[in-house]
Amino acid sequence: MKLRKISDYTIFFLIYAMIGWIYEVVLETFIYRWGFSNRGVLFGPWLPVYGFGATVFLLLWYRLIREKPVKKKLVMIPVIFLLTMATATLIELITSYLCEWTMGSWPWQTYADYEYNFQARIALSPSLRFGLGGVLFLYVIQPLLDLLAKKLPDKAAKITALVILCVLAADCVYSFVFR
Repeated sequence: MKLRKISDYTIFFLIYAMIGWIYEVVLETFIYRWGFSNRGVLFGPWLPVYGFGATVFLLLWYRLIREKPVKKKLVMIPVIFLLTMATATLIELITSYLCEWTMGSWPWQTYADYEYNFQARIALSPSLRFGLGGVLFLYVIQPLLDLLAKKLPDKAAKITALVILCVLAADCVYSFVFR
């Protein structure tokens, strides 16, 4: 994989991690009315699991619809929905085990309140939302990001990616060592 492509994926990762953080904060603050809380385990306004999930979607499933005629893209929506739903649910399940192993618990244990859940680690309702989010990411947001990435000069993309990695590393050190 070329360095430019890695830079682009790093930038996409952060954008999706921030979108995930905004989604979670809006959901908890305005939909559930639980009040504001900084979601996730890091200090900054990002949830790496969303960045990771979206990056996995890009690597696994985006090629199925990228550069296809509109009609073929539309036919693929149910398939992409199911693929991203299953992928995100698997990532969430694995993440819950990793969080429990490293931190003693996982942040979304409220899934026990959902009628259809597995060990309060995954639940049908969030999985359906992840599938919808995957469709939104791959059909709407990513094509826009692709257009923006093409306009970003190589050097700027590489510097931006390096800054992102440094900021995320500093946040990890702060969050896991000093907090």
